[in-house]
Amino acid sequence: MRRRHFLQFAGSTLTTLGLSYLDIVQQGNRYAQVLAQGTPRKLALLVGINQYPASQRFTDLEGCVTDVELQQELLIHRFGFNKSDILRLTSDPSDKQPTRNNILTAFEEHLIKQAKPTDVVVFHFSGHGSQLLDPNPVQLCPNQQFNSDLNSSIVTAEDGQNKLVPDIMGRTLFLLMSALQTDNVSFVMDSCHSGGGTRGNFRIRSVPGNNLKPSSEEIAYQQRWLDKLQISPEEFAKRRCAGARKGVVLAGAQRDQDAADATFDEFFAGAFTYLLTQYLWQQTSNVGSAIAQLTSGLRVLKTPQQPLADGDQSQPVYFINKKLPPADAVITKVEGKQATIWLGGVDSESLESFGKGATFTIVDQKGQASAQVKLESRQGLIATARLQPGGIASMQPGMLLQESSRVVPATLKLTIGIDPSLAAETNAAKQALSQINRVEAVAAKSGNVPYPPQVQYILSRLTDDYRQQLQRQNIPNLPTVGSIGLFTKGLEFVPQSFGKLGETVPAAVSRLEPIIKSFLAVEIIKKTLNATSSQLDVEVSMNLVDQPNQTLFKTSTVRGKNNRGEFQQRYSQKLPLAKLFQFKVTNHESTPVYLTSLLVDSTGGLVVVFPYQWPATEESTLIAPKETRTIGDPQHLKLKAIDKGTGEVLVIVSRSPLKKAVKTLVALAAELNRSSGPVELGEPVEVIGDLLDDLSSDRSSTSATTDKEVKVSEIATLAIPFEVV
Repeated sequence: MRRRHFLQFAGSTLTTLGLSYLDIVQQGNRYAQVLAQGTPRKLALLVGINQYPASQRFTDLEGCVTDVELQQELLIHRFGFNKSDILRLTSDPSDKQPTRNNILTAFEEHLIKQAKPTDVVVFHFSGHGSQLLDPNPVQLCPNQQFNSDLNSSIVTAEDGQNKLVPDIMGRTLFLLMSALQTDNVSFVMDSCHSGGGTRGNFRIRSVPGNNLKPSSEEIAYQQRWLDKLQISPEEFAKRRCAGARKGVVLAGAQRDQDAADATFDEFFAGAFTYLLTQYLWQQTSNVGSAIAQLTSGLRVLKTPQQPLADGDQSQPVYFINKKLPPADAVITKVEGKQATIWLGGVDSESLESFGKGATFTIVDQKGQASAQVKLESRQGLIATARLQPGGIASMQPGMLLQESSRVVPATLKLTIGIDPSLAAETNAAKQALSQINRVEAVAAKSGNVPYPPQVQYILSRLTDDYRQQLQRQNIPNLPTVGSIGLFTKGLEFVPQSFGKLGETVPAAVSRLEPIIKSFLAVEIIKKTLNATSSQLDVEVSMNLVDQPNQTLFKTSTVRGKNNRGEFQQRYSQKLPLAKLFQFKVTNHESTPVYLTSLLVDSTGGLVVVFPYQWPATEESTLIAPKETRTIGDPQHLKLKAIDKGTGEVLVIVSRSPLKKAVKTLVALAAELNRSSGPVELGEPVEVIGDLLDDLSSDRSSTSATTDKEVKVSEIATLAIPFEVV
């Protein structure tokens, strides 16, 4: 291999099968599980703040109002909330503004005064978080979380003065939660208080406290509730120490981490809120399982955060338990044969494939199909679609949709941002990157949002500031300050991408070209990820060779006709360094399927790991019906990680032979004089193009300029992320 990969291959090598990077549907039966108890009423208060006052303390955000929209559509169409029972406070001009007084008044009037003992209450906040000097700090807690003079706060849409700010403190939220008559309370907090400013193409949802104090109104408000609830300061301190509050808190980041205001296809959203709501469109089980799956998803998105849950994690999310079929979208408005649809359940990495020509099937509450709609246009998560002939006579808002096919655009590009550290060399960087086919370069702009949402990687010099950030992440063997390399859009370090000091920008781009092409190929194939919607029935497990009964990872597709919905356990997806591991792949279909598998590592390496015996044939990629295959038998193949990092296995399964892709790979193996083992792709985009031709429903069209339609009944494209520790 021309580049060093952190996975070591011996003899033949890996073939495997897995789920999408979110792995959001490990549990549940064919129709998954969405929640809902028969409660008298369901109430929600949703707060999202994008615009803050113009002062040195604040930076504006981009995705908080989108978070409110994500939650609102989910609560209405998946959890049975009435729209009139959902109150929005956002910085959108059409909503009531999220000032401190408005938020507290809304909580009292809409939630506390209305909620009865058996009701469900959801409070969601997206915006900046901070930490304030606590005038009454809780000391002597066995739980060290509260042994601090600082108290976390949510930052409202107004500024303070004289170092007194109108933030709402954690103490206040604790009291408001205590005042609710119901125990079925969920707080969703997509903010943080560990950083601030920007991180690559992400905004950080935090502002520094800077020794600020809460306003006198805030302290008086807390005392009013202590008096009203008849709680002494000593008893309140005990309750806080013990965590004795109602319900469950779902938080987007740990106490010392950043929560990202992230970029997606044509829109911004909180990384945590978007993945949470997308998970819940497919299925929900309990809080603990949801957090485990979101942890994996956020890692793949390369956001600097790990979600957490505080409370009884065995409770169903939002305390609601009702079975509905999984959904990728929902009809929100109907005009004759045309509908507006919300794509809240679509995987973020494949969203770009849901443009004109993609099709969905309308299903009832038992998952039975009744008609199809075809997309005519899409902007962000909102699309227009037209009812196709046959099936039901008319559509209605609230009808659930499951994917039938998508269209992978032939115009897909990799967009690379040019960091301000290359300011004097921006034009040279643009010119060099433009020489790589299907790569676009975008220079950073001044202001709060340096790059457009489509930027996926950033070309940069390693500055002193960036090096300090990497040192705080305990990243070893850091490159020299002044060297040129790549960061992810969240400013995560791409290992082995930085060159030597003194390298010119054109020389750096030339050196990085193989990595950039690999990233482009991966972006293209990920547009076919469909583990949550594929109708094929396949399963994969991963274990260490010396611990065959201890599963590191186990999952399957969920909508296959024979799916058993049997996987209730959560798995770590952490692979120990230098330990032999193996995969077991099962085809539960009654007919054979054809398989190819790619390995992506954190250095940008992309290799074909199945097939691995050359010359390969179509038959060698076949997995027979009901067959289970072990990959990683030490007698024939030894697999182990030789360096820490992240990795991802992409698996493509098809009912039809992968003729073009196999032919191309055989030719490549012959050029390398390879009889067995993995094949690194010198021109990965071309190989992926051949693979898309094989997967397309119209295999007669092989033009590179033609969009490719792929059907969920014919293919399963899956991804397994893992971390070497």
